[in-house]
Amino acid sequence: MTSADRFNATRFSRWVNSHPGRVFRLVAGLAWLAFAVAFRDHWWGVAAGVWSFFPLSAGLFDVCWVSAALGGPLAGRTIRAGQGRVTSAVRVSPLG
Repeated sequence: MTSADRFNATRFSRWVNSHPGRVFRLVAGLAWLAFAVAFRDHWWGVAAGVWSFFPLSAGLFDVCWVSAALGGPLAGRTIRAGQGRVTSAVRVSPLG
């Protein structure tokens, strides 16, 4: 089992790839973007603007950057489809 499979089997991944998690990512991205606009003359405002790309794109396009960084699928739909299969494999595994 890959590290992406292990991550996608967690309760956090199940939540973040659900509809409420997607809305949360979108709102968080908008908050980071608002912070970036408010502090655009400072380096931390620019950094917040760059950072806002990740939650905004994740919420808008239903992607999971963490799963992709771990070598797993990028699309939330693909992750949700495989979560039941992977969760069952984790429960049955004798190695824990």
